[in-house]
Amino acid sequence: MNNNHSFLGSSVALITPMFDDGEVDYISLENLIDFHIDAGTSSIVSVGTTGESATIGVVEHLHVIEHTIKYAANRIPVIAGTGANSTSEAIELTQEAKSLGADACLLVTPYYNKPTQEGLYQHFKSINDNSSIPLIIYNIPPRSVVDMSVDTMARLFELKNIIGVKDATGDLDRVDQQKNKMGPDFIQLSGEDGTALEFNMRGGVGCISVTANIASKLCSEFQEASLSKNNSNLLAKANEINDVLMQLHKSLFIESSPSPVKFAASLLKLCSEDVRLPLVKVTDETKKTVKSAMTYANLI
Repeated sequence: MNNNHSFLGSSVALITPMFDDGEVDYISLENLIDFHIDAGTSSIVSVGTTGESATIGVVEHLHVIEHTIKYAANRIPVIAGTGANSTSEAIELTQEAKSLGADACLLVTPYYNKPTQEGLYQHFKSINDNSSIPLIIYNIPPRSVVDMSVDTMARLFELKNIIGVKDATGDLDRVDQQKNKMGPDFIQLSGEDGTALEFNMRGGVGCISVTANIASKLCSEFQEASLSKNNSNLLAKANEINDVLMQLHKSLFIESSPSPVKFAASLLKLCSEDVRLPLVKVTDETKKTVKSAMTYANLI
């Protein structure tokens, strides 16, 4: 599918704020949305991996997406996380997200059941054939234990709704391979903050970021600068911001995400650090590391 790169720049993989009993904190969710609009974040991903989609049931999942869309009120695009390892569930979530007013959907490759490349193709083709909303593939082999090949992705890009990929393979050569195979209209978004600069240099157009949850303005400025490939001053600025943020990027993955970034958000009084089991709050040692990284980035 041809697309006009509507989702370039710094998108946030938004955390889902919770109380200590695990219930969603909708007031803090609204405050987070305002925080990102004020900081210039390009779009919000609602209930993706960082939003703890794995421990949120279907009804609640859709309610969080609905609340996010209604409160955002067209002030910022909302990409709904609607992936599942069940094709029928992914179709249901995607159709419902469309009816709720989502601007696009982000769908992780099916995890645990380890489909073949043909299985991956048929999964996404079924979602494509039963929906009418832009679809972004989320390829993250470290979590899903399957890796969508460039050839499979190219087949899917021929379909009407598939517009691009959130690439968290960690293989920067993929950016070149996917650009060569699908062309510049295929939207490539980084799924790894730490390699986002090189990702954009090779043809990426943005990042769906964990770090943006707490350093939203810096991430937005970084993306704007790194996408200005013909401006040496802005590229120098992108390198400077990247250096400032690198320690923070690393600290947010010392323990299972989103526990570290929720702790960081609590220091900014954006929400509590509470997560749902089987995730737990970070250790005191990790807290020290996160605080140090935030101090270095002048966030606290």
